Amino acid sequence: MKRNIGGWVMVGLVAVCCGMMGSCKKETKSGGGAPPPRQAQKIVVGFSQIGAESGWRTANTESIKGEAAKRGIDLQFSDAQSKQENQIKAIRSFIAQDVDVIAFSPVVTTGWQEVLQEAKQAGIPVILSDRAVDVTDDSLYVTFIGSDFIEEGRLAANWVVKATGGKANIAELVGTPGSAPANDRATGFREVMAKYPEMKIIKTQSGDFTRTKGKEVMEAFLKSPEGKQINLLYAHNDDMAIGAIQAMEAAGVKPGVDIKIVSIDGVKGAFEAMVAGKLNCTVECNPLIGPALFDAVEKLMKGETLPKRTVIEESVYEQSQAAEAIKTRAY
Repeated sequence: MKRNIGGWVMVGLVAVCCGMMGSCKKETKSGGGAPPPRQAQKIVVGFSQIGAESGWRTANTESIKGEAAKRGIDLQFSDAQSKQENQIKAIRSFIAQDVDVIAFSPVVTTGWQEVLQEAKQAGIPVILSDRAVDVTDDSLYVTFIGSDFIEEGRLAANWVVKATGGKANIAELVGTPGSAPANDRATGFREVMAKYPEMKIIKTQSGDFTRTKGKEVMEAFLKSPEGKQINLLYAHNDDMAIGAIQAMEAAGVKPGVDIKIVSIDGVKGAFEAMVAGKLNCTVECNPLIGPALFDAVEKLMKGETLPKRTVIEESVYEQSQAAEAIKTRAY
């Protein structure tokens, strides 16, 4: 029997069925005797990951896979290789497999309406992990578990105000165009900037959340007519910042000194860069979502109601804190 009751919660009819029949699963009898003991059914979760574009994403994947194994959950995992069409195919495959729950971290925010409607019609609840989607009907997903990307942008901008007195010529390395973190981290940063007219973004371009692209774009920034004016870099993730540091060093610019750097994620590589004096601040975006994700899955399977939004707790780390904080970093 499929799990669709009033949207996503199991109906009392299921409980009645189980109470009267001892099980909602079909049982086969042997030789007319008593049925064999019913085997516990594993929860089956289909998860579509964006890819492996950064250290953050790798840690996120490890958290999800590790937590599923720990709880004995059958995880059907799909790597989208940063392509939305691959995620849509994966979700349709999960629907065809009749999994219990679908979870995914969307590459971009738009273009999900049709496939999520298909999941809803099949009675399979959907959980958004890490990133949100833009749909006209928010009943197409049960809950969104992840960071507040707008707040992360605000925190980065507030650090810039503190570090520069509100006066900076900023280069911005943007994440994947159309993705929730790229959109929201830009929005939050600019909300704070609006209060400080001498904080100006003079160069902005996507580095696609990758170290290689971050280096490439920063090289171009430094060679541009505005290159010598840049005194602060805001990178939407640590990997792009680390790539930019490589570009600065190759150009004879001292990262963290000639150009102050703030980035987002809080991966170990960022702490290593801070210890080396090359990165000034990282705003944490906690990738260890596995426990919260599978707490939600198990509650769903018990028929419990979930909050529409669960925000993961995070912190801000400055260069002066890095040497001590790196000792306990799990990612």
